[in-house]
Amino acid sequence: MDTSIASFLEHLRNERNASTHTLRSYATDLCVYEAFLLETKGEGADPLTADAKTPRRFSAWLHGQGLSASTIARRLACLRSYYRFARRRGLTSVDPSAGLRNPKQAKRLPKLLKVEEVIAMLDGIAADDDLGVRDRALFEMLYGAGLRVGELVAMNVDDLDLDEGLTRVRGKGKRERLAPIGIAAADWTRRWLAVRRPKAAGEPALYLNYQGTRLSCRSVARRLDECLSAAGVTVHAGPHTLRHSFATHMLDRGADLRSVQELLGHRNLTTTQIYTHVTQQRILDVYREAHPRA
Repeated sequence: MDTSIASFLEHLRNERNASTHTLRSYATDLCVYEAFLLETKGEGADPLTADAKTPRRFSAWLHGQGLSASTIARRLACLRSYYRFARRRGLTSVDPSAGLRNPKQAKRLPKLLKVEEVIAMLDGIAADDDLGVRDRALFEMLYGAGLRVGELVAMNVDDLDLDEGLTRVRGKGKRERLAPIGIAAADWTRRWLAVRRPKAAGEPALYLNYQGTRLSCRSVARRLDECLSAAGVTVHAGPHTLRHSFATHMLDRGADLRSVQELLGHRNLTTTQIYTHVTQQRILDVYREAHPRA
């Protein structure tokens, strides 16, 4: 790996406090950029000596790989961050990525579950053993608080205030917020805490796997798929679908956009506004199905 890229990743880790996921993504994207430079310029190609045409050729090269617009946009965003860092540190006098545009992306509405489908999934979980109780508790929490799956598995026992119905959540950029968790989630969490058996004394993680250690995001996704299938829900959904469903169900029932923004932990309101399009689309669908002149 180029030394300037390694320095950039160290900057993200030590000064920007970036998550492991972010560091892995940036490292992958910049390795792809290095592969492009090697293919087009040969051995010894230096990203710091690239001219303004190089990032644009990289964008075209990514298009040629058949990548989605969102993946290309992410890799270009990473490139811009790298060159801004290099210029601030005096590693280069120019930013060849300045003015680089992202590809136009089709607006895709998030996949959702209906309220009845979520309830069927939750009520269908067989909580007749410890792991069943855990599954019911964690999915009540995931949907009840509208969490990202990474936020869910990062939760510790000490984050909970069940009497107040709140939990501390560590979001993107390691920003913390307090999230309400709802009566059902609090009740099932109490049941889970009564049977929770950590492998080692002092284990902080709230949700544990069968070995008594912290549950992984992948395990949550697998269990959700199994629980949906057992409940007869045919929609293929991941953990983030429950977060999308939480936001949409809140707006459908009269919650204001600012409150949903705070509950989701979005930094910008524009990120939350996609859910207004979802609710508007549902209104249009109902109108077109019900009105005789639609």
